[in-house]
Amino acid sequence: MKKTSLYLDPEVDSALARLAATQGITKAEAIRRALAHAVSETRRPRISAIGVGRGPGDVAEAVDRHLAETHFGA
Repeated sequence: MKKTSLYLDPEVDSALARLAATQGITKAEAIRRALAHAVSETRRPRISAIGVGRGPGDVAEAVDRHLAETHFGA
């Protein structure tokens, strides 16, 4: 593990101590779990505009024609 130091407001420190005590863990473990949870929820954003743009609607059916028209691989 890598050691990191941080400063906490007294109220946050007290709340953290209560949380750790109720869960039977150290404050350090409570912080590690909270941070692990926080970063696990930061995933790459998904593209939400798929299918909104313009383009030929028959690419899957006419792939060879579209490749020839765009000179792909030429």
